[in-house]
Parts: sequence; C-alpha cells; structure tokens
Amino acid sequence: MESQADREAMNSALDLARSALKLGEVPVGAVVLNPDGVIIGRGFNTREADHDPMSHAEIVAMRQAAASLNNWRLDQCTLVVTLEPCTMCAGTAMQARISRIVFGAFDDKAGAVGSLWDVVRDRRLPHRAVVVSGVLAQDAAELLAEFFNRHR
Repeated sequence: MESQADREAMNSALDLARSALKLGEVPVGAVVLNPDGVIIGRGFNTREADHDPMSHAEIVAMRQAAASLNNWRLDQCTLVVTLEPCTMCAGTAMQARISRIVFGAFDDKAGAVGSLWDVVRDRRLPHRAVVVSGVLAQDAAELLAEFFNRHR
C-alpha cells in the first residue's frame, strides 16, 4: 500500500529523472531507502553519458546504496523508481535482496514487475519483494512523454 513516505521518496526520484532529462537521457530516476527510510542511494539514467548499457537509474542507485552500506546485500531496503524496472533491474534488485519496490509509471514494453513479467514475485525464486505500483505515475509518465516527443 502506498504511503506518504513513498510519495516523498518518489518526488526525490522524479527530481533525479528531471536531471536525466536535462542531460538528454531517458528520464528515469531512482532512490534506495534504508530500513529507516533514509535515502542511501540515488541514480538516474546515464547510459548515453557513460556509454554503458547497464547505467539504468536503478543500477546506479543500488550501487551507491551498496557502497553506502559497504555491503551488496540491500535486504530491508526499498527501491523507489519512476518507471517499472526492466528484467535487468528487477533481477539485480532480487540479487541484492531488495525487500520492497515502489514504482511510478508502468512500462508496457519492458516492465518486469507486473507488466510483461513479474520477476520480483516469481515463486520459483528464493527471494521476493513487496511491490507498490502507480505512485505519482502521471508525473513520471509526463516526463517520459516529454522526452520521447522531443526525440521522435
């Protein structure tokens, strides 16, 4: 269930997505919260700038969170991202033991947290995450539409 803390964290992720948009990147932003709700990782898409196919917002934020904790295990942490994670990011979240995923806009083309696949709740995996979807989805979708309208 969506909370005020989820909306506040999503606003932080949206600010990061706006930073990506200013740099000509697909506007996706992400934050990782520790169990106390403190942001320990921030990221936005930097694939173009880094020439790195793995520089998705979620990966950047999870790397920063892991460095902050000095531990690859992000159990009891929450990943908040403006766009539904893809298979790479959903898989990484499961490998990192993320406990909760909050996302804004659904991704009907590549979403792996309910749209096309549901990697993070697959009963065959040893770890599953709680998912809260649609948080400030309209705001996230508008940023994406602005980017894609410019680039078409």
